[in-house]
Amino acid sequence: MVNTLKSLWKDERGQDIAEYAVMLAVILVIVVGTIRLIGSNANTVFSQVGSSIQ
Repeated sequence: MVNTLKSLWKDERGQDIAEYAVMLAVILVIVVGTIRLIGSNANTVFSQVGSSIQ
């Protein structure tokens, strides 16, 4: 039983997948936040341009 637990503790095969999943989640959060920020600013700019045209 102890040997099985030691081998499971030292096994690092699944660790790469977990690291990639965390990196992907961080990148997605940054991308979504940037898109929301740019989208909000773009909406304001287009509204101002539309108001000045009328």
